[in-house]
Amino acid sequence: MCGRYAASRRPEDLAGVFEVEKWDPAQALEPDWNVAPTKEVLVVLERPLKDADDPRPVRQLRKLKWGLVPSWAKSPDGAARMINARAETIHEKPSFKKAFSSRRCIVPADGYYEWVTGVGERELEVEGKKKRPRKQPYFVTPADGSVFAMAGLYEFWRDRTLPDDHPLAWWATCSVVTTEAETGPLAVAPAEGPGSLAEIHPRMPLMLTPDRWGAWLDPSRTDTETLRGLLEPPPQGRMRAYPVSTAVSNVRNNGPELLKELEGPEEGTLF
Repeated sequence: MCGRYAASRRPEDLAGVFEVEKWDPAQALEPDWNVAPTKEVLVVLERPLKDADDPRPVRQLRKLKWGLVPSWAKSPDGAARMINARAETIHEKPSFKKAFSSRRCIVPADGYYEWVTGVGERELEVEGKKKRPRKQPYFVTPADGSVFAMAGLYEFWRDRTLPDDHPLAWWATCSVVTTEAETGPLAVAPAEGPGSLAEIHPRMPLMLTPDRWGAWLDPSRTDTETLRGLLEPPPQGRMRAYPVSTAVSNVRNNGPELLKELEGPEEGTLF
């Protein structure tokens, strides 16, 4: 799954990487090393510009809220539970199938965090000596330092309790597409700990390689079977994972120090 990630690149840098045609500096966000559900995030999408004479889709960098609210939802209360969409069922789930058809986006990240319960902690839990085992967080990122382009979906939801001219009348929200975690060896693995992403967690965000960005973002592509072909994971062996401080487990902590690689898992959380 993807429940927390880091996004520290500047909007102007992302605009260059993704060949964005339009972005509003007023929508820029500060670097965030601990992005959590319901936060505002930057995404890349293609759609016609509002009030423009030209109807063609324009590649944009937009600010959305992480946690998808379907257009038909009666309220946004379930947004925090809709942060991920499973690639295997995305085409048939009522909450995602319309967005999958024509409202796809890319969620740029440095990488994502995932937590592993250490052997020692699991043993204490089994013995009844500890009810909530301590988990070791790992940061997963492309080994070559490139942007982690996570496949995403976006939606618009109208709050009918507000008048049309209210700034919060429309919600723009998104979800990250996930797939089965890679079982092959990591490009760079920690000295002690997991040797593959599947050993960390059975799910991972679906990474889109640059050759698929255009097709994924193109809203004119609506054929379900063609789109499902874009959900094929990229070749394995591109990622690295390393242990980071358990400070990241508290969403109030935020800063580049959260990405600092530890020499090994923290005491009490050995893999």
